[in-house]
Amino acid sequence: MFTDRQLPFSLYFLIAFIKAYAAYLKRTGKLEVPKWVDIVKTGTFKELAPYDPDWYFIRAASVARHIYIRKAVGVGALNKVHGGRVNRGMRPSHHAEGSGSVNRKVLQSLEKIGVLQKDKKGGRKITQDGQRDLDRIAMTLAASDDEE
Repeated sequence: MFTDRQLPFSLYFLIAFIKAYAAYLKRTGKLEVPKWVDIVKTGTFKELAPYDPDWYFIRAASVARHIYIRKAVGVGALNKVHGGRVNRGMRPSHHAEGSGSVNRKVLQSLEKIGVLQKDKKGGRKITQDGQRDLDRIAMTLAASDDEE
């Protein structure tokens, strides 16, 4: 595994951005976290629930960043992105999609706090408030990286 400084800059910035936005969502306390987050699996290919107690905030930050970069994204596209490899024993592995329920609830939570809104053409898109928050976090990360 790489340390933070061995990663390429873009990947390092991506991870730092998601962690910073997840911390912001947790700190503000506006994001409504469902009761079932400690027992749910994030896909059929998983054997256990996530170990990190803040995984819902990290997933919400990842989804917000994904939609921030693209125009409009639906639940199906997020299922593909958050999918993984199915262990089929001796047979070759295949890709399985992530949990649609988890991704749908994350989208609904972000929509409730005003970061996302439904698009007329389908899917969700970022709002002006969400764009402003994500821009602010990206600028603070870029400024802190320039100082180092």
